[in-house]
Amino acid sequence: MIQVILEFINSTGIAHISLGQLGMIIVSCILFYLAIAKGFEPLLLIPIAFGMLLANLPLAGIMASPETLLYIDPIESMEQAQKAQEGIFSAHMKTNLPGGLIYYLSMGNKLGIFPPLIFMGVGAMTDFAPLIANPKSLLLGAAAQFGIFFTFFGAIALGFTAQEAASIGIIGGADGPTAIFLTTKLAPHLLGPIAVAAYSYMALVPVIQPPIMKALTTEDERKIVMKQLRTVSKKEKIIFPIVVTIVVSLILPPAATLIGMLMLGNLFKESGLTERLSKTASNELINIITILLGISVGATANAEQFLTLQTIQIIVLGVIAFGVGSASGVILAKILNKFSKDPINPLIGSAGVSAVPMAARVSNKVGQESNPANFLLMHAMGPNVAGVIGSAVAAGVLLSLFN
Repeated sequence: MIQVILEFINSTGIAHISLGQLGMIIVSCILFYLAIAKGFEPLLLIPIAFGMLLANLPLAGIMASPETLLYIDPIESMEQAQKAQEGIFSAHMKTNLPGGLIYYLSMGNKLGIFPPLIFMGVGAMTDFAPLIANPKSLLLGAAAQFGIFFTFFGAIALGFTAQEAASIGIIGGADGPTAIFLTTKLAPHLLGPIAVAAYSYMALVPVIQPPIMKALTTEDERKIVMKQLRTVSKKEKIIFPIVVTIVVSLILPPAATLIGMLMLGNLFKESGLTERLSKTASNELINIITILLGISVGATANAEQFLTLQTIQIIVLGVIAFGVGSASGVILAKILNKFSKDPINPLIGSAGVSAVPMAARVSNKVGQESNPANFLLMHAMGPNVAGVIGSAVAAGVLLSLFN
């Protein structure tokens, strides 16, 4: 009986848990707290944190690879013996361990399937009218991508390879699917820390951006009231996704997958003829993919790969990328304001990162703190949706250079 009890105890996860796994379980609980108690992007952080929790439970095996063995059949005839002398053997394969559930779900990330599907859902929920009505917003969205390339050189200086530095830098775009898509192509061994950092900073936009925005603007600048945007016609909204897909894909073929899916989703929405497809892409499909992507991303953050000096460097470089991107948008907006006939509130520049629509809401909130009658949301949505395009284009540039 004592032997049975000892064997049972030894079969439990408690007997095999390491300090690293315990640390990662604590990290996952912190993410739960931020998501549930503080409301920081619960749709993202809850599945990510739960995937992280599952992956660090000892003996659970949810990320275990399948174990398939090759068996050589015995030689039972003269014909088989003659073939064996020629190096030809009869064999069969047998799977001893099927592999963990989330191992198979994670293939959607590793094979580059989930991020483009997320982009299609985002496109179906996005209104590009603010960008079409104010094309200068495209410059602000482009400026916010400066953080990607700034951090790229910083990562190179720390000893990362060009492929790893590109994957780290894309965190500055504040676009989780793009970060996953690029990392799986260039540095798949860094997928865990980069994906967790990218989604964590997306969730922390309301915490990270306001101090940067206030430090770079004066009270008078934050009070600027912008002119109402013109009405965009249905024809313009339909032509826009088609033209963007053609132009971007011809210039940067590696960006065609992300841009194409983004614009396909938007065309579903704007054509007015595919309401069922638009609703599916923007509701059921994106919700299902978000669950699968979040859990599988979190599950890549195991203790052995995550609790390293390299991960700390990635997290620090990621927040630098995000901060520089936000600051670059604000600074360019201040410069454009000196040459623009219509005043531009520099706060909308920080929305050039790709966190839609959270970054635009933060710009509006900070603006209303200085002027309660100021409504910047629609103006900030221009740079915000431009940032979605900009991050995909930046990923295409990096893929063209380093893939």
